Amino acid sequence: MKKVFVLDTNVLLHNPKAIFSFEDNDVVIPIVVIEELDRFKKGIDEMGRNARQVSRILDEYRTKGKLSQGVALESGGNLCVELNHQSPEHLPPELVSIKADNRILATALNLCHAPEALPVILVTKDTNLRIKADALGLRAEDFESDRVTIDELYTGAHEMDVSEKEIEAFYENNELRPTDQKLFPNAFVLLKNTSNPTQTALARYSRQKQSFVPIIGAKHGVWGIHARNKEQQYAFDLLLNDEIRLVTLVGRAGTGKTLVALAAGLEKTIESRTFQRLVVSRPVFPLGKDIGFLPGDIDEKLKPWMQPIRDNLEFLMGTSSSLARGKGRKDIQSLFDLGMIEVEPLTYIRGRSMPGQYLIVDEAQNLTPHEIKTIITRAGEGTKIVLTGDPYQIDNPYIDSSSNGLTFVVERFKEESIAGHITLVKGERSDLAELAATLL
Repeated sequence: MKKVFVLDTNVLLHNPKAIFSFEDNDVVIPIVVIEELDRFKKGIDEMGRNARQVSRILDEYRTKGKLSQGVALESGGNLCVELNHQSPEHLPPELVSIKADNRILATALNLCHAPEALPVILVTKDTNLRIKADALGLRAEDFESDRVTIDELYTGAHEMDVSEKEIEAFYENNELRPTDQKLFPNAFVLLKNTSNPTQTALARYSRQKQSFVPIIGAKHGVWGIHARNKEQQYAFDLLLNDEIRLVTLVGRAGTGKTLVALAAGLEKTIESRTFQRLVVSRPVFPLGKDIGFLPGDIDEKLKPWMQPIRDNLEFLMGTSSSLARGKGRKDIQSLFDLGMIEVEPLTYIRGRSMPGQYLIVDEAQNLTPHEIKTIITRAGEGTKIVLTGDPYQIDNPYIDSSSNGLTFVVERFKEESIAGHITLVKGERSDLAELAATLL
């Protein structure tokens, strides 16, 4: 049965093309949503860009008919900017106000009570608005076209029992044909001898060879950093493999995801010169509107947020066995001056064409799927992108562990040979830090 979906502003700011996600059903945008989009359109951030894109889409459909009466969508539904049904008559007295959320709620409720009304569903990423809608008997949903079931998120790692003969053949031939072909490309496997569980081997599934292959070894460490567990070894294998152009590392604080990514980036940029430049970035969303109250120019405002990355780089320069050993801050600054390393807020690098770069995006869980798409599609020839983050530590109020860009990419790219993923599970900080991450 055909339905009517009433969209909240935050849905369109999250994904400007959400209008096209409802198959042959009707899509209604309350006029107050247009007013709210107008407030965002001048912004230089992602929300500003998205607001402008929504306006362009609506303007294009305006030329095809009257939006107030409904314009046909290619999917078979109609797109309507709702000017009527603004009356608060179906709202309780406590919610009768000019507040935008309540006006959107009133529009949806009035559509429910219209003659020959179709089923009406309010779509919003605002949890409280969904609660209010439910209290009023109105069906409300989150926008879920890009949601991932976080408990079922692909980890990238497996265990497999093999015979002693098979594991010896793997060591001898550097490959082993799996009996189970239901593996994603670049999936990692711990091969265990069934007769002697202490005999194991770490392998990666190569779709090209249709075989397990040994992971890239790093006996002497990577830029002074040694893998402390098998997941970190898997991560280094992905990070050092030039055929894999997109790497996602997921893990809670203390699992070493950012440090191993930076170490591999320095190795591939400074040591082997595979890439022209190491670019490290973070979204500035956690700073929010408070950034305007911080002293100094934009660089001074952002420095505290970017400082942890510089601290990690200085630490790595101090651990390297190269000429940089023991010089840390001085040598890292010289690499900045030479343009071999850049640490920039994501706002600064978005839109740039960056060929031959090793790009690390830290805290990627704070990005929407649309923002992640913007970054990946801008990658120039020969660029490698590494996304790191913890889906359970999100500062953006309109995304969660299931709808953020990082988990979205993990799920969408798991079947692609050009990409690889690993979830790091073991904390490698102090016992206290590990306990805090688990208990608090």
